[in-house]
Amino acid sequence: MFVHPNFDPVALQIGPLAIHWYGLMYVFGFLGVFLLWSYRLKKYPRYVEQGWTPESISDLVFYGALGAVLGGRLGYVFFYKPFEYLSNPLEIFYIQQGGLSFHGGMLGVILALTLFGRKMRLSLLQVGDFVAPVAPLGLFFGRIGNFINQELWGKTTDGPWGVVFSNGGPLPRHPSMLYEALLEGLVLLIVLWLVAVKPRPAGVLSGLFLIGYSLSRILVEFVRVPDEHLSYLMFDWVTMGQVLSLPMLLLGCYLVFRAKRLS
Repeated sequence: MFVHPNFDPVALQIGPLAIHWYGLMYVFGFLGVFLLWSYRLKKYPRYVEQGWTPESISDLVFYGALGAVLGGRLGYVFFYKPFEYLSNPLEIFYIQQGGLSFHGGMLGVILALTLFGRKMRLSLLQVGDFVAPVAPLGLFFGRIGNFINQELWGKTTDGPWGVVFSNGGPLPRHPSMLYEALLEGLVLLIVLWLVAVKPRPAGVLSGLFLIGYSLSRILVEFVRVPDEHLSYLMFDWVTMGQVLSLPMLLLGCYLVFRAKRLS
């Protein structure tokens, strides 16, 4: 059993400016993604042949960050707490307090990548396949931010890896956000990185990312406590996260099988 360190959510205070750990994790995530993209651009000439340049990577980070943050926030507002935020609309802008939906962020990123692809004269799948092998690194840092904020913890457990969260009662709980950091972050990053060593038909990497994330999320949701205002949607075990992940899983399978059929 471990006791959460109960981090101060503010990493640095400069006068009235407060820099939160949660925000820093997103900065680290986007910076790490940028560095991995830059490495892949130098390592694999096929990306240069498609038209990728250091400048286009910088633009892609901007598009992706904008889509992830705006989509993630709006997704959280409308998927999880629509009535609460509609009654207090100014709280929509309090991102430093947490509250980003991956599924909303995914929709925002897809829109951003579509617009970016038009600018680059690349298809959405071509851009998605470039993004997919490094995107899990951003998810990893996002889940570490959840751990620092003590949010999205799991059910109680008597396992030696249980963590006592100060806002979760006296009993140890599954550190479900760390499970997700491992599965949808590090494990998925390694798998996609290895698959992407060789050229793949368009859509394979995007599809594998969707499959890997959705399976990881669906599995972890079995030990994660659902949002109190939503609880379980049905059967005392189906959660909103699982419902939103199912279309991603189906789409990912479709993209992979479609790519194999056309190759």
